[in-house]
Amino acid sequence: MNTQEAYNKWAESYDSVINKTRDLEQQAAKHTLQNADFSSVIEIGCGTGKNTAWIAEKAKELLAVDFSEEMMNVAKQKINASHVQFRQADITKPWNFSKVTLITCSLVLEHIEDVDFIFQQAANTLEPGGYFYLCELHPYKQLQASRAKFEHEGKLIQLEYFIHHISDYYSAAQKNGLQSIQLEEWFDDNDRTSLPRLVSFVFTQAGG
Repeated sequence: MNTQEAYNKWAESYDSVINKTRDLEQQAAKHTLQNADFSSVIEIGCGTGKNTAWIAEKAKELLAVDFSEEMMNVAKQKINASHVQFRQADITKPWNFSKVTLITCSLVLEHIEDVDFIFQQAANTLEPGGYFYLCELHPYKQLQASRAKFEHEGKLIQLEYFIHHISDYYSAAQKNGLQSIQLEEWFDDNDRTSLPRLVSFVFTQAGG
């Protein structure tokens, strides 16, 4: 089952099941972006709208993007605002988005092999001085075989994933004129004696 089909099937139960990764990422995003410029925002991987709702409260303009039509349909039921638009898109293809002050990308790149292309497109889409927020399952967790998965009709569905190390994100950023201005690891129950669940970054134009 490909990633798009899997997320379409996951949509009906995504909000109702326990998901530590989903919930911790929301905490990470709210904390990391509390002082960001929300003048114009693209949310990559809006899913069922877990972040879309609170981003919409801050943003003047928000484009919520997802590969899964069914996940996005759930988000649309939650959010009905004139300054929020939804668009189904494959971000592994050239982006056709207007420039924005903030791009968020949450729990998406584990499903994408070529992160260099994503950084290239993000760099081209940012306004000067804009921020690219990225949060992903920590590679330490992936190396322990942690991955996105869910149950559907009594079967365990495990999604395809790719391991990207922290150095891979830095390398992709450097190649495309971006620099990291914030790096943080996120732990279950803030227990720093355990393996981190997530890693988050904020990138901006180098020298900006």
